[in-house]
Amino acid sequence: MFASPIETGIAPSGTLLGLLQRGRGDGWLHALAAPRAAAVAALEECVLHDPRPDWRLEHRSLYYARLYRELDPGLDAIAAHLTDPADAVDTEEERTGLALSVLGHLVSYGDAEALRLLRQYAVTGSNWRWALDELAVRDDDDGLRALGPRILARFPATPDGDRALTAAVRDSFEPRPWRVWAEDPGRPAQRARLSRALQAGDFDQWQRQLRHTGPAPGWSVVEILAWAQDGYEQTPRQWREAAAARCLAAVAGPGDRPALLSAAASGPPAARAAALRHLAERSDPEAFALLSAAASGGDPDVSRAAVTAFSRMSGPSALAQARRWAHRPDDLGACAAAMLARRGEAADGPRVLAALRRLVRSQGPDARGLRSLVEGAGRLALTAAVPVLRHVYRETSSSLLRGHAARALAATDPSFPAGFAIECLWDCEEDTRATGARYATTVDTRVVARLRGLAADPAEQAGVRTVVRGRLAGRAAG
Repeated sequence: MFASPIETGIAPSGTLLGLLQRGRGDGWLHALAAPRAAAVAALEECVLHDPRPDWRLEHRSLYYARLYRELDPGLDAIAAHLTDPADAVDTEEERTGLALSVLGHLVSYGDAEALRLLRQYAVTGSNWRWALDELAVRDDDDGLRALGPRILARFPATPDGDRALTAAVRDSFEPRPWRVWAEDPGRPAQRARLSRALQAGDFDQWQRQLRHTGPAPGWSVVEILAWAQDGYEQTPRQWREAAAARCLAAVAGPGDRPALLSAAASGPPAARAAALRHLAERSDPEAFALLSAAASGGDPDVSRAAVTAFSRMSGPSALAQARRWAHRPDDLGACAAAMLARRGEAADGPRVLAALRRLVRSQGPDARGLRSLVEGAGRLALTAAVPVLRHVYRETSSSLLRGHAARALAATDPSFPAGFAIECLWDCEEDTRATGARYATTVDTRVVARLRGLAADPAEQAGVRTVVRGRLAGRAAG
């Protein structure tokens, strides 16, 4: 019925490894029921080879840390991963970031070995800043003070070393360790050096806020369009479409419309993109025809700009045009369907459903643009979308998209409270666990036990604990 998943390196959803890679609640439950050796192997595969489609947005670390506590496999595999010689060659954060975050959560649960590994890696590892950020919110002052001299040894007492130290202090995500070291009464030389770095970092940030960051266009429509095109032709390319559109909004008048229409119809790529965006934002009567022509043309940059411009339009005319374009098989049609999903009325439900089915069939459960359609299916209460939503929930490799599918199912699927909602209580994403806490039936004894466990877990997010406690209080009152 639906397209196969795009090749992502993720195991099939019916396997233990595939479930754990996706961060699904069922993966957690299956791991506890599986032979321990198989469960440990799958868990370590996930932690040492980050399976997330986007590690900056999706969460797995608390999910895996909790499973480490249940399976108790020891931390030898993580230790070997962190001390592998490859760490000196592959210095990208993705290689070790997930393992370090898992250790951080284990420290929160009182794991002394996890704390030792984090301290050791902060001193010797290439991704030491991540380890230091984990320690910044979990280690005590004495532990951090002991690390200070060894961390500062990374920065030689030379002008270049001092500049690198200032940059590290300035750009640190968690400033606490640097301030602890700058206030260490037992190391006056360290205090002086860190104080200088902190002051220099603060001054540098102030300067960067005031510093002019790039060229500015002249203040006429022709000059702004030329400036946008000039950036496009540079190496590396500078895409100034949005900035140019903002400048046009400040200077363009009624007399400039012919020039803008000409640029939007046949100008060079960046100038055309800026003009399209400006005309779309002002709902010019010619905008829809120009956007359609640009989206259907052969230039991918102009086509993307046209779709972006249409997505930013608002008002009844844009919604009416979206209804006419929602059937289109191109990106403009997908954008139109997404607009109806976000802002449409009940009568737009069939168009949203058709677009959802079409996208999943053609591109699978990880297709770009699925989020808006999934959310729209929930917002419009499209019960006919339940089979597709269930498929997306099961198969997508994105835990964020699965969370949106769960919320859509809560609004459309009568079986959700006794089905997927229970699984959601063990999900890797905070919002999805909160969805499970809101809807899971308490007739199932597992649900009540899990709700009590989440309420008492110090590592659980405050938002989830609030929902859980409200649910438990309502059950007790009932």
